[in-house]
Amino acid sequence: MRSNIKPPEFMDLLETFLTEYMPFSKGLSKNTVKTYKFTFRLLLNYLYETKGIDADNIRFSHLDFDMINGYLLWLENERNCSVATRNIRHTALSAFAQYAQNRSIDAAMTFMNAIKRVPVKTAAEAPRTTFTLEELKILFKLPDTGRETGLRDKVMLNFMYASGARAQEICDLTVRDIQFRDDITKATLCGKGDKTRRINIAKPAADLLKEYLNHRGILNDLNRHIFSSQTHEHMTTSCIAVIYKKYVELGKERHPNMFREKHYSPHTMRHTTATHMLEAGVPLMVIKNILGHVSITTTERYAVLSQATVNKHIRDWNAKWFSQVETELTPEVQTSKLPSFLA
Repeated sequence: MRSNIKPPEFMDLLETFLTEYMPFSKGLSKNTVKTYKFTFRLLLNYLYETKGIDADNIRFSHLDFDMINGYLLWLENERNCSVATRNIRHTALSAFAQYAQNRSIDAAMTFMNAIKRVPVKTAAEAPRTTFTLEELKILFKLPDTGRETGLRDKVMLNFMYASGARAQEICDLTVRDIQFRDDITKATLCGKGDKTRRINIAKPAADLLKEYLNHRGILNDLNRHIFSSQTHEHMTTSCIAVIYKKYVELGKERHPNMFREKHYSPHTMRHTTATHMLEAGVPLMVIKNILGHVSITTTERYAVLSQATVNKHIRDWNAKWFSQVETELTPEVQTSKLPSFLA
């Protein structure tokens, strides 16, 4: 006997996936759900702009290999997304494909097969950008503290360096998250996956932060966000990115011999904090906990010694060891003739 139950359509499953399954069944963070939602907003735009398919008319049968592959290429070529961003979108599509197939095997089969056939793209890992100590000193002096936004920016730059916090963590930071004491100041940061960590803030940055909160009159207003934009109480990461771009460009203009990297972002400050802690002798496991990494492997990628430090170690090593070894060249002992392709 054939069932009269109609299989769920694409948009029905997508809605329950994003509004119920992801936040409640999986317990994923708001930021992760937000990223997944944006992936599908872009997919709907792509289907409408390039294929003329309206959102209400999307069917799983539309999402074959050519369509999914075309969407990911469109992200790279038309929207100038990085390979890393493309792969994030691929992950979101894959998660939904698995969810959909578990609830309607026949309907989602084409979609699932397409996702399996489109590979995750390998991205060349670019060297991580950091600020030098001199560049940091310049950045901290650039904001005009005679203006409210300039004062905010100065405190924010100092706090991000002192804490190694992510941009989103800075946006979410409230007065409640800071504990001022006579001898120590602690900040509670909520990171990826809603995982929280508590870190100590260096006294100069803590004093600057407390002075700023007093200036704004919100030191005892526990629910207020510490850093706000001119239009919103809850600042966005894109706003922080604009702030960094502004001061880096100003720094380049005033100091043409500095800020020589092609790209700087709010995450550059996080890399800088990790690098400088490593150079100061802070153990990797401590850096891992400060930055809120799940895996030590992630910390190892962040904590890259500066070229100046590498050069110093090479000089020290050369002076120590090459002064003790025989430097006269001796002919190589050859026991057998090597084939030409190995010579």
